[in-house]
Amino acid sequence: MATWNSRGLRGSTLEELINRTNEQYREKNLALIQKIPTPITPINIDKDNRQITLAYFDQKSTVDYIGAVQGIPVCFDAKECHEDTFALQNIHEHQVKFMEEFERQGGISFLIIFYTHRNEMYYMPYDHMRAFWDRAEAGGRKSFRFEEVDKSFLITRNRGFLVAYLDTLQKDLERREKLETGES
Repeated sequence: MATWNSRGLRGSTLEELINRTNEQYREKNLALIQKIPTPITPINIDKDNRQITLAYFDQKSTVDYIGAVQGIPVCFDAKECHEDTFALQNIHEHQVKFMEEFERQGGISFLIIFYTHRNEMYYMPYDHMRAFWDRAEAGGRKSFRFEEVDKSFLITRNRGFLVAYLDTLQKDLERREKLETGES
């Protein structure tokens, strides 16, 4: 049984930025993306502040976000990284399996990784993340370095969106189409 405490709030800054962006995308009819809450059972509650101070997760969560972008099903997870090495233990096996199954059903899966110390965000396509995961499973590095991240998937602020990931999603869709047709 996994427990929750204040460490469970890691990533909340990134998630707040994404939540605001998703509201803007919805308002502009560009996408409908929902944050998936992780079900918890409270154990300790601070009665003065009415806050949960200790809880356990009821079940394994899937990913942080799921929805549709102009008819394309998407799911993704948001991760913060405070150094140039991202430990793959921050991605759980059940999340990788969910993303794999989602892709098999014709959806698009990806990560949004915020390198806080660099103030840079990257979109990481599922197949890139899966390559790092498979390398670790085969006995290789249990992490990937910033240098290994495809810099063409840098997420920039534009048109007033805090985390304009639809631009990088479009880039990923174009890349996937080229891979399917054999173009380079």
